[in-house]
Amino acid sequence: MLEHGGRLLEAATRFGIPPQQWLDLSTGLAPWPWPLPAIPASAWMRLPEPDDGLEAAASDCYGASAVLPVAGSQAAIQALPRLRAPCRVAIIGPCYAEHQHAWQSQGHQVQSLTAQQLSVLLEDYPAAPTFNVVVLVNPDNPTGRVLDRSTLLDWHARLAARGGWLVVDEAFADAQPTCSLADCADRAGLIVLRSVGKFFGLAGIRLGFVLAEPSLLSALGALLGPWAVSGPARAVGRSVLADHSLQQAWRLRLQDDAVRLQELLTRCGLPPTGGCELFQWVTDADVAGVYRQMAERGILLRWYRQPAGLRIGLPANAAQWQRLEQAFNDVMRTMGSNRA
Repeated sequence: MLEHGGRLLEAATRFGIPPQQWLDLSTGLAPWPWPLPAIPASAWMRLPEPDDGLEAAASDCYGASAVLPVAGSQAAIQALPRLRAPCRVAIIGPCYAEHQHAWQSQGHQVQSLTAQQLSVLLEDYPAAPTFNVVVLVNPDNPTGRVLDRSTLLDWHARLAARGGWLVVDEAFADAQPTCSLADCADRAGLIVLRSVGKFFGLAGIRLGFVLAEPSLLSALGALLGPWAVSGPARAVGRSVLADHSLQQAWRLRLQDDAVRLQELLTRCGLPPTGGCELFQWVTDADVAGVYRQMAERGILLRWYRQPAGLRIGLPANAAQWQRLEQAFNDVMRTMGSNRA
């Protein structure tokens, strides 16, 4: 299995600090608890049913005409490569590593490219087809890079003309809805993935959605099988997706705290080179050293070895903000003294 953020128990064992004493900023989730609805007893006692209003709430929230609930967008990432015969796949990197892993594990030929490299290769497409599938994360994880809609729709048109796919993972798009292609996902060959875990801070319920043309959703649903999403997850999903006013307040709060984290990191000598509303991306530092020393102080960051960087999530309250800034100041002072 690939390495991911949020492995708090492992870090607690490695660094000898009890789990309850950690500040975990490794996951890139909204740090505040979304107000959850009361879950009816029937959600626990009966098998889930598809006509309970979840699909309608998701369609309305995302502006998509057809949606398929899945057990977190990870379920779709693993299943989609099984719907095509082995072909050539371009991954716009760096991005969430599970995409490349999933396509390679099903026998597809995968190449990692930058957005600029792909644009050049697609200039003559479909006259000279290069890839059958293009996969990207938008906003990107871990860099926060955002590709504009016009570019992505141009890529999609070139791919779809020859039966290709554009797969856009929008796990972090809820805070930036204007970048989303959800409203175009009924077009053949365009597949959009959404997650309830990131923006809503509800990773534990394992709920996501695939937005695409109905025929593809039908094939994917058949592959995943019945009852792919639990009754309690469906109940929670109906509630959070329907609360548009709280979603807007959430966006504004995330935007404010993203700026606050940028400013904090810059003051501490770690200016971000990227990021989005849910995390910041730092590369201009000894990222391995910063990760280790922060972990020794009970603060867990997400350390990437390739490309080398740190993804840093948002603190939840004033005490956590103060603890984070003090720790960064201590670490940077210590590392500066060691270099001297």
